[in-house]
Amino acid sequence: MNAPASGHTEQSSAPKWVRHAGLKQWVSEVAQLAKPDRIVWCDGSQQEYDRLCDELVAKGTFTRLNEERRPNSFLARSHPSDVARMEDRTFICSKSKEDAGPTNNWIDPREMRATLTRLFDGCMRGRTLYVVPFSMGPIGSHIAQVGVEITDSAYVVVSMKVMTRMGRPVVDWLGEEGKFVPCVHSVGAPLAPGQKDVAWPSDEKEKWIVHFPETREIWSYGSGYGGNALLGKKCLALRIASVMARDEGWLAEHMLILGIEAPSGEKSYVAAAFPSACGKTNLAMLIPPEAFKGWKVTTIGEDIAWIKPGADGRFYAINPEYGLFGVAPGTSEHTNPNAMRMLRENVIFTNVAMTPEGDVWWEGMTEQPPAHLIDWQGREWTPADGKKGRLAAHPNARFTVPAAQCPSMDPQWEDPQGVPISAFLFGGRRSSTVPLVVEAPSWDEGVYMAATLGSETTAAITGKVGVVRRDPMAMLAFCGYNMGDYFRHWLKMGRAVKQPPRIFRVNWFRRDAQGRFIWPGFGENMRVLQWVVERVQGRGRGVETPLGIMPRYEDIDWSGLEGMTPAQYAELTRIDALAWKDELGSHDELFAKLGSRLPSSLEARRGNMHEKLAA
Repeated sequence: MNAPASGHTEQSSAPKWVRHAGLKQWVSEVAQLAKPDRIVWCDGSQQEYDRLCDELVAKGTFTRLNEERRPNSFLARSHPSDVARMEDRTFICSKSKEDAGPTNNWIDPREMRATLTRLFDGCMRGRTLYVVPFSMGPIGSHIAQVGVEITDSAYVVVSMKVMTRMGRPVVDWLGEEGKFVPCVHSVGAPLAPGQKDVAWPSDEKEKWIVHFPETREIWSYGSGYGGNALLGKKCLALRIASVMARDEGWLAEHMLILGIEAPSGEKSYVAAAFPSACGKTNLAMLIPPEAFKGWKVTTIGEDIAWIKPGADGRFYAINPEYGLFGVAPGTSEHTNPNAMRMLRENVIFTNVAMTPEGDVWWEGMTEQPPAHLIDWQGREWTPADGKKGRLAAHPNARFTVPAAQCPSMDPQWEDPQGVPISAFLFGGRRSSTVPLVVEAPSWDEGVYMAATLGSETTAAITGKVGVVRRDPMAMLAFCGYNMGDYFRHWLKMGRAVKQPPRIFRVNWFRRDAQGRFIWPGFGENMRVLQWVVERVQGRGRGVETPLGIMPRYEDIDWSGLEGMTPAQYAELTRIDALAWKDELGSHDELFAKLGSRLPSSLEARRGNMHEKLAA
């Protein structure tokens, strides 16, 4: 299984179970460039996972947590310079700059390849090169895709074991000539002979996350963290997959998928897109309020959806991931009890705080912090530090956990055919202007609604709070090509099926004059989901407004919820013409950026909106 490299690796270094000559040749070429000390082809077994975790503990990258409180779980602390996704270091290197579009960073692919060749030359000296074959989606599903990641990080290997279907079964499925997306990753920290390694190796000065859409390749250098290094996640599942989807006639989206089952047994599946810090994971694992006896909400996925037209004229979706890479801060028994149950064992935590008992803690987990902690940088921490503004856990601290551990996982979550989608929801964090829920009257108007999605920033995203950032379809950081062409593709896909899903926009975050949230949120979002499902099934009532169809107070089921008065609901759904004039001006700015690539039908919709609101 293991083979010495010594700067030159023959195809014969691969184990006998690898029959794909092209894969072996590619690994050989990367190894000759990166010059690792040895090569390991990962088989995805539990024994391999346990061995690598033990090695990471011995090296200091992992701390084993208390076996009684958090069985088979680990804490990793990254370098303070390597803690989040880096949009400014992420590039779409299409042949033409215009094809990448104004919302992506672009460098000429020839220039980028020269840079990568320089950076990767000898970058794995003193390290192990791991070959990680993985499937995004159930192995063999017609909606799934295969990738192979080369990495010099054991942290990446064990995380990919949790996040994807990984190892020998994928290579068996590839056979002798199956297609795969080549993904190359290095932490960018070669070791000289005798040099001692550090717990979290990375290149503190230089980082690149690079996508070549035409050749379907991903190269990442310098970071060992999250989606910068787990290349199946945002890099393949969204940036490269969105290009595949455009070319092949499907959708790769930054969406959760949930199932809603009525007491009658009738079930609908909804896919929903939300930018960061908008409660996406909470919604994916929603527990209905007690008043909704007999209703069930189940989870297919909480981050990414791949959606293809089915033979019956409907869209079918899979969650291409096998695990969750979720944000820890803010997750609690109050906000997401299903997530807390899921995190009881077999978890890799990154950049959370540790208790004296060897368990984990983060801001928002409990009302009162423990009296003493070790913070995410390994320093002593007390509540007094918290009062001075020093956080115990990093705002982007994460958990990596098998999806199968989620108590609300849908029985169909691994169905290779996918589940039928009845509705798309698009939501953002807006303290004013945008009503609680609006249904688009048509597919094209729904695409306009999604294309102009905006969300107020949080400190964790930009350092600024409350600035509305346009994030079309919640895909601003993840669309692998020109956003104008992406809108055109969405318009086209609505005509690719007989029954396109209804499109809705939601906003749980509207505030009153005192700055308090009007909508209670969390489990109470079920009331809006019920109305959405009833609309899809032809039973829900609503009224036409300049923005679309909205429920009246009496169209929502308020059982068991005291205090939501008609006056409060009126404030939640109020359309302020003056505020919408500013809102449309912001739409104009986005559309102006896209120039000639903007579909003319969206320009027409923009004009209609101006007229409706003026009237």
